[in-house]
Amino acid sequence: MAQEVRGVIAPGKDEPVRVETIVVPDPGPGEAVVRVQACGVCHTDLHYKQGGITDEFPFLLGHEAAGVVETVGDGVTDVAPGDFVILNWRAVCGRCRACLRGRPWYCFDTHNAEQKMTLANTGQELSPALGIGAFAEKTLVAAGQCTKVDPAVSPAVAGLLGCGVMAGIGAAINTGNVGRGDTVAVIGCGGVGDAAIAGSHLAGAARIIAVDIDDRKLETARTMGATHTVNSTKADPVEAIRDLTGGFGADVVIEAVGRPETYQQAFYARDLAGTVVLVGVPTPEMKLELPLLDVFGRGGALKSSWYGDCLPSRDFPMLIDLHLQGRLNLDAFVTETIRIDEVEKAFERMHHGDVLRSVVVL
Repeated sequence: MAQEVRGVIAPGKDEPVRVETIVVPDPGPGEAVVRVQACGVCHTDLHYKQGGITDEFPFLLGHEAAGVVETVGDGVTDVAPGDFVILNWRAVCGRCRACLRGRPWYCFDTHNAEQKMTLANTGQELSPALGIGAFAEKTLVAAGQCTKVDPAVSPAVAGLLGCGVMAGIGAAINTGNVGRGDTVAVIGCGGVGDAAIAGSHLAGAARIIAVDIDDRKLETARTMGATHTVNSTKADPVEAIRDLTGGFGADVVIEAVGRPETYQQAFYARDLAGTVVLVGVPTPEMKLELPLLDVFGRGGALKSSWYGDCLPSRDFPMLIDLHLQGRLNLDAFVTETIRIDEVEKAFERMHHGDVLRSVVVL
């Protein structure tokens, strides 16, 4: 039987979000209803609100979530009612050319629930952010978007692996292949950049250089594992990174901003045959121009990191276990916990750089 719950809606471009009653249908084949326990406030949700991703308003916001499976539809075998899960926005299909070649983290046919959640008062269909929509007491997702993990972890911490923290850690470990003794530079020290720093530290990098324009963020980056910091309003970041690496540049440079100028900095701040990883998300109008001879002459690899090139079924349980062992401090990413009706205020604090992550606790 369909259920009515509260959820945070973005009604139109740049309009304030509001809490509305939404209808969550019973799960169909391959679907699951999840009782959401916590959901992080991510920049992607703000992009949805601003109309920067699509114009398919109204949106049901929220996607960095953890909770408990309540019911499942026909054919679901990987999760069952009562399982504690992290939600992911790239449920792999198992059938596309990437999956069949043994590279499911590149799945080209990821999917979401077929049914739509709706507004209770009008019946209007909602567009769930990243196919999840978890600023809600319950949400409907594809069962493949549910990854079972150890329930000993706090939901407020676990949910952050659903997007930003996984993207950053994966950019370092999976995409950048950071290894023991490497030098790493991370440009942009928001949630994703700090996660890339934490991932580089976890992988055994010898030197981790954090670059940002905000001294507060640079101080936080040190707590995540950065060994050196560079304020790029006060020093040229390329020269500073070279100075800190014997004049050579870093083995891996992770660009966590998503702008042409910071990407160029990353390109020239790497060592010969080094790797650039783009994990910051650009907007459609952005263009990049580089001398082709420099691309050839510097060698190495220029990579984009999709969701940290993660495989949720592999990576989420591993990272939760590392956290529970005290080897990965996920608590450090949670600046504050808030109520479901405080999301608009959380967006304001995010815009001013006052928080690393606000987390809605339901």
